[in-house]
Amino acid sequence: MRHGSEPDDHVETLLSRAAEGDEAAFAGVYDALAQPVMGLACRILRDAAQAEEVTQDVMIEVWRTADRFRAERGSARAWVLTLAHRRAVDRVRTAQASADREQRAALLAPDRAFDQVAETVEGHDERRRVYHCLAALTRLQRVPLVLAYYQGMTYIEVARSLSTPEGTVKSRMRNGLRRLRHCLEAGS
Repeated sequence: MRHGSEPDDHVETLLSRAAEGDEAAFAGVYDALAQPVMGLACRILRDAAQAEEVTQDVMIEVWRTADRFRAERGSARAWVLTLAHRRAVDRVRTAQASADREQRAALLAPDRAFDQVAETVEGHDERRRVYHCLAALTRLQRVPLVLAYYQGMTYIEVARSLSTPEGTVKSRMRNGLRRLRHCLEAGS
């Protein structure tokens, strides 16, 4: 049992009942998982207000889509945290796209120094190479790396959130980092 949370099998039972419209069961799911969802969202977004919004959005999505949960694919906690991760990353991507648009517009301004433009282009190129190399990894290697490096999770937290043994997560991360390094070196 994780500190401050319900055992996974109990949450799964509650989630199954919530899928049938049981509001009291959903309240139990909310009580068990809202805090971990908020923690994950905070690590990704680094903004408490946005993390609260994402948490509420995710918990509403859990209520509406509880019937989509499949216990044979993983724990209820992992399913809900995956929804939270996706929603928070989407929020980051939206903010990044907006910032990129603003930056492109600013680059068109005639008073920009060449060095600023060159640095911006280099940064975009490097980010694009990292995304390309991450995409080349298997899902089993990519997900733990993204959780660790973009969300600041320890390998133990990654193992728990994925309901995977710690040693397995370490191996996948080590292999993923090796492949990522080779890919980045090949592209430079």
